[in-house]
Amino acid sequence: MATEQELSDFLKSVERRAFKRTVYHVRDEEAALDIVQDSMLKLSVHYGDKPPAELPMLFQRILSNCTLDWFRRQKTRKALFTNMSEFEGPGDDGQDFDLLESLIAPGASDNEATQSPENAVRMTQTVQAIEAAIEQLPPRQREAFLMRYWEDMDVAETAAAMGCSEGSVKTHCFRAVQTLSKLLQAQGIAP
Repeated sequence: MATEQELSDFLKSVERRAFKRTVYHVRDEEAALDIVQDSMLKLSVHYGDKPPAELPMLFQRILSNCTLDWFRRQKTRKALFTNMSEFEGPGDDGQDFDLLESLIAPGASDNEATQSPENAVRMTQTVQAIEAAIEQLPPRQREAFLMRYWEDMDVAETAAAMGCSEGSVKTHCFRAVQTLSKLLQAQGIAP
């Protein structure tokens, strides 16, 4: 049984990665924040009494389901309100996720001071290109890729979280890596 402190520590440890992954899926920061918060609440309310070792898989599954629910709601809204373009606008506010936060590890202030402005700009542009390429992946490939390589989950865990076979996860990841490689090489970024 997970204690309140263990549950709290777990949620703190996954919140940023879960948010980033969800932003890749839904392409809307506010919706992503709502989805992650809803997932954390569901985990706490319904599964807070589970052993700490089970929390990561349960959370990943809940997060995937909440994301799918969001897409279903968007599809329904589009069907009902076809004239209202605000439901699926491609980032009208122009604000992107802060990429520099993902580049700088906590306590890496020494690295920040020694990094030249050209390198910082080049690194930021590379990260932007990678993020844009990830956003172009089909949803299932993107989900499998992010779980395997962003969340560092193994094939079995990813398959359980996505609700598919291990072979499907391998196929999705292979195709995602091939597509990303082609997209990035076209922009002059070597894998």
